Formats: sequence, C-alpha cells, structure tokens
Amino acid sequence: MASVLIALGGNVGDVRATFAKAIAHICGMAQAALIARSSDYATPPWGDEEQAPFINACIEIETGLDPHALLFVLQKVEQKFGRTRDKERRWGPRTLDLDMIAYDDVSLQKPDLTLPHPRLFERAFVLAPLAEIAPDRVISGIPVRDGLASVSTQGIERLPDTG
Repeated sequence: MASVLIALGGNVGDVRATFAKAIAHICGMAQAALIARSSDYATPPWGDEEQAPFINACIEIETGLDPHALLFVLQKVEQKFGRTRDKERRWGPRTLDLDMIAYDDVSLQKPDLTLPHPRLFERAFVLAPLAEIAPDRVISGIPVRDGLASVSTQGIERLPDTG
C-alpha cells in the first residue's frame, strides 16, 4: 500500500460538503483507507485573483493503486462534482480541484503527472493544511513544516470544524 497526500480545493458551491463527499468517493473508488484529514482553510485565490476565496484541505490515504490509476480516479471524482477541465480557465473558479501532492517517495515526470507536485513549496494554501497532518513528511528533501515556514501565510485562516 502506498501513502498518498492529496490536496483539495474549491470555491464554487458548498465546498465543504463537496469535500466530504469527494473524500468518500476517492476512498471507495481507489479502495483506499483515509489515514488523515486536515481542517479546512479559507485561502485567497491564487493565480487569478478576481474570484471568490477558496477553501483548501489535505488528506492522506493508503491505496494499492499505482499513481496513474489514482490520477484517473481523482479526475473522475472532479468530474462527478462538476469540474470540466477543458472548459475552465487556468486557476479560475471551480467546484473541486484534486491534486496528488506525493505518492510515497515516488519521483515521476510524465506529461500528465509530475510527482511530487512541482509547485508544492510555492503554495501556502496547500502547505498549511498539509503541515497539520504531515508536518514531518519529507518531500523533495524538505520537511513539510520547513516548507510552510518559508512561505507567507497571510490571508490563510483555519476554519472551525463543521460537525
């Protein structure tokens, strides 16, 4: 079984409810066990700043699927919740964004998948929730907590639990 870190994001609709349903779908479709789930974080938009704030979170799962099979599952889950990658603008509004951040210690560069995620250490909106569940995880030689300490977390707010 592989340990996989996945980032969730969205800013359209009831994002927190979408996250709960999406996580259940990921675990079911990937025959995965949910190991950890971060809190949800309100974050400023990144890239295209003329849109609503995002909500972001991270999960850790264990799965027997290989990285490409898991990517296929993640894209199917995004589609189920209304994401149409071919019709959206880059970094624009979306119902659900699922990014595989790390898959064990696998290093992979393919046209459709790069592991670990190449922009992880530029993105406080991923590092903040990731540091909550895996602060000591070393990715590309850098502990997640150190990566978080190296970026600005201005505007990022941990949201209270919903339940």
